[in-house]
Amino acid sequence: MPSQFFGLNIAYTGLLASNAALNTTANNIANTETVGYSRQTVNQSAAEALRTFTTYGCAGAGVDVLSIERIRDEFYDQKYWSTNTNAGSYNMKQYYMRQVENYFMDDSTIEGFTSVFNKMMDALAEVKKQGGTGDVKSQFIGFADNMTEYFNNMAGNMEQIQKDVNSEIKLKIDEINSIASEIATLNKQINVIEMNSSGYKANELRDQRTLLLDSLSAIVNIETTELPITDLNDPTRETGGTRFIVKIAGGQTLVDANDYRTMECIARTQDEKVNQSDIDGLYDVYWVSDQRTGAIGDEFNLYNARLGGELQGLVEMRDGNNGEYFNGTVTAIGTDPDGRVDESGKVLKTVTVEVKEEYLLDLNKTTLSNNGGKINLANQIFYYKDWSYSYDETTGKTTYTFTIDETMSGENLNNTKLNKEASIGAGVKYQGIPYYQQQMNEWVRVFANSFNTILSEGYDAQGNSGTILFTGDMETDNGQLQFMTAYNQKNADGTRKSETVKSKDDSYYRLTAKNFNVLTAMTENADLLATRSDATAGSDEYGNVTRLINMTTDKSVVNFRGAATGEFLTCILSDVALNANSANTFYTNYSNVGKAIDNQRTSISGVDKDEEAVNLVKYQNAYTLASKMIQTLTEVYDRLILQTGV
Repeated sequence: MPSQFFGLNIAYTGLLASNAALNTTANNIANTETVGYSRQTVNQSAAEALRTFTTYGCAGAGVDVLSIERIRDEFYDQKYWSTNTNAGSYNMKQYYMRQVENYFMDDSTIEGFTSVFNKMMDALAEVKKQGGTGDVKSQFIGFADNMTEYFNNMAGNMEQIQKDVNSEIKLKIDEINSIASEIATLNKQINVIEMNSSGYKANELRDQRTLLLDSLSAIVNIETTELPITDLNDPTRETGGTRFIVKIAGGQTLVDANDYRTMECIARTQDEKVNQSDIDGLYDVYWVSDQRTGAIGDEFNLYNARLGGELQGLVEMRDGNNGEYFNGTVTAIGTDPDGRVDESGKVLKTVTVEVKEEYLLDLNKTTLSNNGGKINLANQIFYYKDWSYSYDETTGKTTYTFTIDETMSGENLNNTKLNKEASIGAGVKYQGIPYYQQQMNEWVRVFANSFNTILSEGYDAQGNSGTILFTGDMETDNGQLQFMTAYNQKNADGTRKSETVKSKDDSYYRLTAKNFNVLTAMTENADLLATRSDATAGSDEYGNVTRLINMTTDKSVVNFRGAATGEFLTCILSDVALNANSANTFYTNYSNVGKAIDNQRTSISGVDKDEEAVNLVKYQNAYTLASKMIQTLTEVYDRLILQTGV
C-alpha cells in the first residue's frame, strides 16, 4: 500500500508538469517573431502506477514529463527546399538577363545597333547621292567606325557580366562551405545534448540547422537524411543520437554527421579556355580531398542537371551555349606534320575529329579557343595547343585536327581513342553569355566578309583595286588582320572547294566583336573606298556602292539566321526578351509557391499568439490546482499528524 504521503508526491509531479508547460509557453511567446523558430510543446504521460495489493490493484503515481519537442512537419520543409531551389536558379537568371536586355536596348533614350547601323547605311547612301566626295566618304567611314565601336562595347559588356557571374559563383561556393561547417558543428552539439540527456531534444539547435538548410536550398539542390545511431553491441537499442546527412547536386555528400566536405574554386589558365571569347580566369570547382592540407580532389560537376539553385542559374548564365558545344568522333591519330616538339622535346601528336553538328560545319559559328585548351577524348583529358578546320569536297566531311601536347596532358595519346567520342566543354542548354558572344562574333564575321568581298571586287576613285574596310585588331601587336586565308570558296560549278584553315591563320575566324575595327589606312585616306564596279567608268559610276546597299537587305546575298544582316538586333532581342520574360515568370511563380508552402509550414510550426494565450490560462489553472492539492494535503497531514497523535 502507498504511504500516507503518496498524494503529496502525485500533486508535486502535477506541479512540475504544469510549470514545464508554463515555461514552454513563455518561451513560445518570447519567440513569436524569431525567424526559423518552431513552436514547442510538452509531451507528458501518466506515471507508471504502483501495485497496492488491495482490491483496487494499482494506484496512480502522477504525471511524467517525457520531453519538450518542437512542432515541425518535415514534409513541408522538403517541399519548401525544392521550390526554393528552383526560385534561386531563376532569381539569378532574371537578374543578369535584365542586364543583358538593357545592354541590347535600342530606343529613344539609348542608341543601339539599329540606330548605329541605319546611320552607317544612310551615310553610304549619301556617298552615292553626293558624288562620293572625300568628306562624304570620310563621314561614312566614321559611321562604320561607330558600328565597330558598338560591337566592341557590347563585347566588353558581355565580358563584364561574365566576370561578375564568375565572381558570384565563388561567393556561392564559399557560402556552401561555410554552411556545411556550421551544420556539422550543430550536428555535434545536438548529439552531445540528446545522447547525454534522456528524452531531451535540442530544439533551438535543430531550428538553427533547419534555417541553414533553408539558405542552402536557395544555392543548390539539397537532400537530407536523419538516421538513429544504435548501440554497436545491441543494434536494437537506440542511443538517442542521430546521424544527419546532407547531400547536394543530386546525391553528392556535403555533410555526414560531424564530418563535412568543402570545395575550392580554381581559375582556368589561358591554356584552359573553353570558348574563344571567354574571359580569363573562369572558375572550375573541385572537392577538397584533405581539409588539413587543402589538397584538391575530384572535380565538382557544375553542369550536373540536378545542380539546382542559384549556383545552377549562375553557371548557366556564365557558360550557357544553347547546347552548342564541340563534339564529334575521333577518326585519326598522328604526329604533327611540321615536326613540332613540346617542352620536353617530344614530338607533338595530332587527333582528327569528324563533326556533324550544323553549327560545327560553319567556321563562322566556331567558338573554339585560339589559345589552346582541353579536349576530352573518351573521358580522358588532353591539352591541345592549336587546331585546324578542314572540308573535303570529295567526301563532304568536315573535320577538326587538334595538336596534342602529351607532356602537358600527363597522358599518352594512342590508337585506343579511335572511333571514340571527343568533346570540349559541355552542352549547357541555356542562352547565356557565351551564346550572345557567339551570335555577335558570327554576325561581324558574316557581315565583314561579305562587305569586304564586294569592296575587294570594286575600284577606288583612281581606278585601283579595292581594299577591305572592316578588319580586326591583332592580340599581340598594333597590326590588323588582312584576311589572307580564304574560307568557303566555290568551284566553277558552284560547289564548295576543299579547304583547310588553321586557328592561327589570318582568317575571319579570328575576327570577333571585341577586336572588330575599321582598317586604319581607310580612316587615313577615305579615297581608298572602292565605290566603283568598273575601273574604266567615269567618276559618276557607283555600282559598288549600290551592291553594298543591296547586300544589307538581300537575304539571298548574305543573311544572319535566315534574316537580312540589318535585322541582327531583331534576332538577338527575340532571344533576350524570351529568356528575360521566362526567367521573370518562373521566378515569380516559384516565389509565390514557396511563400504559400512557407505559410503552410508556419501555420504548423509557427507561434500563434491566440493559441499561446489559451495555453497560458490552461496551464496556469493546472498549476493553481496542483498547488491547491498540495495545500489541501498539507491540511490533511497537519490534522493527521498533529491532531490524531499518529
